[in-house]
Amino acid sequence: MIDLSKYGYTYTTPLPNGQIPARVTDFRRDQYKVISPMGELTAMLKGAFVHEAQTRDDLPCVGDFVWLQYNLTGVSLITTLLPRRTKFSRLDSSGHAYAHIKANREQIVAANFDYVFIVTSLNRDFRVNRILRYLTQARASGAIPVIILTKADLCEDFTHQVTEVNLAAPDIAVHAVSSHTGFGLDTLNRYLQPGKTVVFLGMSGVGKSSLLNALVGEDIMTVRETREKVDVSKGQHTTTHRQLFMLPSKAMVIDTPGMRELGIYDAEDSISIGFADIEDLFTQCRFRDCSHNTEPGCAVLAALKNGSLAENRWEQYQTQKRENSYFDDKAAFMRERHETHKSWAKSHKAERKSLKNGGKMR
Repeated sequence: MIDLSKYGYTYTTPLPNGQIPARVTDFRRDQYKVISPMGELTAMLKGAFVHEAQTRDDLPCVGDFVWLQYNLTGVSLITTLLPRRTKFSRLDSSGHAYAHIKANREQIVAANFDYVFIVTSLNRDFRVNRILRYLTQARASGAIPVIILTKADLCEDFTHQVTEVNLAAPDIAVHAVSSHTGFGLDTLNRYLQPGKTVVFLGMSGVGKSSLLNALVGEDIMTVRETREKVDVSKGQHTTTHRQLFMLPSKAMVIDTPGMRELGIYDAEDSISIGFADIEDLFTQCRFRDCSHNTEPGCAVLAALKNGSLAENRWEQYQTQKRENSYFDDKAAFMRERHETHKSWAKSHKAERKSLKNGGKMR
């Protein structure tokens, strides 16, 4: 028997008769891999579960804890999704295999993690703006963000990059590491404690798979990057789906596919936390409805003029606010479009039924 508390299971709600707890470790198409007291199992959603799901965030994802009906000789059935402590989301612009499930703004891609490792490389791909965008999403998840700068062995001196990140995000821990040489990996031990879960976020080719291999101590993820033959500044995308891995330290890692575009939405509070210094200036403006463009007595314009607010930081704030607004509007449009299609389908079905019963079309 496997002690599921070692996989982070802390729920105290009594289990229904004949069911066992499990944690989702892998998901491909409509089939799940879960770890349970009975070991690793293959599972699918029970029909009643699918029928009751209203949106995509009602469906299990990697990291979720579930209850299931155990099948000794075949596929077990997931009956219940347990409440999430933390979650990482992005805008859902795709369809789904279950036609009745509503299109909504949120696609949950990982759940129940303690830390978010924001992974970026110390080469041409290094962008503070991108790190800050990931940081906003990490804060929104409810977990603790940590910034990991990889490929330190390729930089003679990375002091400037570390300082730049520290200035942009002074309240966030930053670690420079090399998966190739092992440099700095021991500084991550404070997070990789038994029962804790870390989720990796980062662009393709920044070294997430190499970092995971280094932490596990073996090549469990393919790294399509030959240092002698391939431009290591670019790397290549390797992870194609989400998985949960157990490390030798008994901590767990959820690796997510690299995202070439990270949409910030429903992140108003996270943006306010990350740019609290700017929003504090708003309260000092002479006019409550100040647009911070040309108004007299604008604290933002004054701060930009005297240098206490950097131009690039003001631009970062405006960019994230615009992006958040864009994805919120897009999500609203998708919901409205779904309701329109639903109404049309209902009307069309009624009309076909009327014709079948000998009625007349209007």
